[in-house]
Amino acid sequence: MRQRLITGIAAGAVFLGFLVAGGWWYSGLLVLLAIIGYWEFVRLNGQQWTRWDVLLAFAALVLITLPKLPFGWDIPSLLAVCWLLMFALLASTVFSKNRIQLEHAAVLFLGVVYVGIGFRYMAITRDLEHGIFWAALLFACIWASDAGAYFVGKAIGRTKLWPAISPNKTVEGAVGGLVISIVTALIFAYCRPDSLGWLQAAAIGLAAAAAGQLGDLIQSAYKRFRDVKDSGDLLPGHGGVLDRTDSWLIVFPLVHMLGLLTTAG
Repeated sequence: MRQRLITGIAAGAVFLGFLVAGGWWYSGLLVLLAIIGYWEFVRLNGQQWTRWDVLLAFAALVLITLPKLPFGWDIPSLLAVCWLLMFALLASTVFSKNRIQLEHAAVLFLGVVYVGIGFRYMAITRDLEHGIFWAALLFACIWASDAGAYFVGKAIGRTKLWPAISPNKTVEGAVGGLVISIVTALIFAYCRPDSLGWLQAAAIGLAAAAAGQLGDLIQSAYKRFRDVKDSGDLLPGHGGVLDRTDSWLIVFPLVHMLGLLTTAG
């Protein structure tokens, strides 16, 4: 527990420093995390990262993660990158005479979309007007939900939420996480009423908690299917990048798609 706490505080401080710095510091960190996370995904699926189709998927991942390129270079649209990657991966099954199987291509493509788009929307959020406020709000809601679910579940949790997937999670803990996430968002609204309305804050808190908890369950289900405890071992006591960012990868794209990050007024 002590090692987990120390690692969490140190990693959190470094991440928040890059978040405050913004610009290419933050985007660069997100690309690095995306690459490590996708490498964990590839390894968990038994793929060899030295294969040309896997290397191509890594290249597409970087393009998807970055909302813009340095030096004013043009970047293909998100749809174009996804379609070209799909085409290349399907073509790889032909050129390899099915040594690269359709299932391999599908898993590689799924991983790029899952990891790349998740981190892309983290970068997009920071680039918004008042981006540091919006990013801090979403991270605070996610972390509040995690902490609330853990402590409320420990205190009063009796009803198992989904024992076949994550035996320690409880319904009471999940509800506690939802409530604490909403309260956290309302505190942000109180501090910045010009940017965030009360109903909007409650909706963001609810969406972040619900999607974040589901993102965590998705990763738990996936690891249980692959019969592994953690996706990686980068962070002692915390596992890998995917273990720490499973909620982020779902929450950030979803709140954008729901149109919740707009200035109140």
